[in-house]
Amino acid sequence: MNKFRDNVSAVLLVSALFFRLPGCQKQEGPAEHAGKELDKAMEKTGQQIEKAGQNIQDAAKGNKK
Repeated sequence: MNKFRDNVSAVLLVSALFFRLPGCQKQEGPAEHAGKELDKAMEKTGQQIEKAGQNIQDAAKGNKK
């Protein structure tokens, strides 16, 4: 599960860098706005995946007792 979380983190980092590098413009265009929304969605998805993984680990520990 840690490998999956690391992969999600890497994707989030790369996408954040990709969309932020051309961010020197003063006016936000539709593509940049879409990129920011995509970043937000990816961040939320990553958090939910991490939360689900933690719940699975907690459940597995509970079953072992």
